[in-house]
Amino acid sequence: MKMTKIEWVMQQVQELINQKQLAEGGRVPSVRQFSLQLGCSVSTVVEAYARLVSTGILESRIGAGYYVCKASTAGALLAEHAIEYSREVDPLWISRQSLDAHDHMLKPGCGWLPKEWMPELTLRKALKMAAKSDSSFLLDYSTPHGHIDLRRYIGRKREVYDVTLNLKQIFICDSATHAIDLIFRHLLKAGDTILIDDPCYFNFRALIKAHGLNYIAVPYGKNGPDVNAFKQALQFQPKLYLTNSGIHNPTGAALSMQTAFEIAKLAEQNSLTIVEDDIFAEFEYLHAPRYLTLLGLKQVIQIGSFTKTLSAAVRCGYIIGQESLIDQLIDLNIATHFNTSHLNAEIIYQALMDSSYSRHIEWVKKQLQRHMTDTVKKLAMLGIQPAVMPKAGIFLWCQLPSNIDAAELSKSCLAKGIILAPGNSFSQAQNAGQFMRFNVAQCINKKVFDVLQQSLNELQIQDSV
Repeated sequence: MKMTKIEWVMQQVQELINQKQLAEGGRVPSVRQFSLQLGCSVSTVVEAYARLVSTGILESRIGAGYYVCKASTAGALLAEHAIEYSREVDPLWISRQSLDAHDHMLKPGCGWLPKEWMPELTLRKALKMAAKSDSSFLLDYSTPHGHIDLRRYIGRKREVYDVTLNLKQIFICDSATHAIDLIFRHLLKAGDTILIDDPCYFNFRALIKAHGLNYIAVPYGKNGPDVNAFKQALQFQPKLYLTNSGIHNPTGAALSMQTAFEIAKLAEQNSLTIVEDDIFAEFEYLHAPRYLTLLGLKQVIQIGSFTKTLSAAVRCGYIIGQESLIDQLIDLNIATHFNTSHLNAEIIYQALMDSSYSRHIEWVKKQLQRHMTDTVKKLAMLGIQPAVMPKAGIFLWCQLPSNIDAAELSKSCLAKGIILAPGNSFSQAQNAGQFMRFNVAQCINKKVFDVLQQSLNELQIQDSV
């Protein structure tokens, strides 16, 4: 990005410090003197000096000007240290490695698109639009239900599933994770039992542990959950079933209509609440069945966010449910969180309204389709095969060669700059030790496959010794 004048002035001061032309504790040129020296306005230098004070590089002394801060132990706290990657594989292993990783690390195991694929210009335009919006978005708390126009948009998007909503059935929260946390807090208590898929999104497991819940893991295949296993699990009277709708994480599978109908029928007979996470809906070409369509709001709560298609930095999610449930969740949110970000919701809304957003989604879907095919071919050359061939989305759930443990392969690749997603991070039964989730959008770099090949060879040699 092009550097602003203020940033350029800040850089000039930093270079003078680095070159020892400005000593620690020494006075820097006056605002007027430096503006003449650099050929810029006084106001630009004033703002640059103010920012340098905020970052702890300069200090302002009333009536005496600006001085270079002395080195202190506080500065040591800002120093970047090497990250230790020795943590044992658990449900949060992938997230911690991916979020902690330096830019040079490749992340075929993470659950998001490369930043180069995200609609940066659309977001920047949305930021400008939000800045020009009503001052309430910048200064006030949001209304309890959240951004009204964003709720209208979410309601319109549900019409494709033959679902008609009113605005009081939609609540804007901070993320899909925030949504699940609120639902768990409201509907469950420690020791309650719920149903989840096996494998399932690893953060579901982390949230379950955080809330002290028990769970029953239902095997999930290419058409959805195993119906017989689901039926057997109902004898333990679970309080709810948490699952992905649309594209499943981590398998990439899509729920079939027959399986959806049978699970919905069992849920209805047993008054079981289904919480379906719809976060990957935009990546679908053909929409898979939704439990919300089959059962309605009486038994289904649908959640989602805009993290995967717009921005992970601008956190914004939603909950769809009965009016009475939404009211209760709002009360709980006020008690524990007080409010959600009105500004984030406005930024997301402005981005969604931009004509470039729909073109961005179509571009992403085509890229994913191309790289899905390419990644399958390259993995096959290493003896790694997909257990399910996804119809859309970013994930491949693959089986490794028979003598390879996914956790060991992940640790070996991690030491070489590649972050993978070992199967047992997603499996409650811990029977996915030979499976791996790959993000095809993050598998473009040839190094991913070179490192995989090298690590596979090393592990196979160790196994033969």
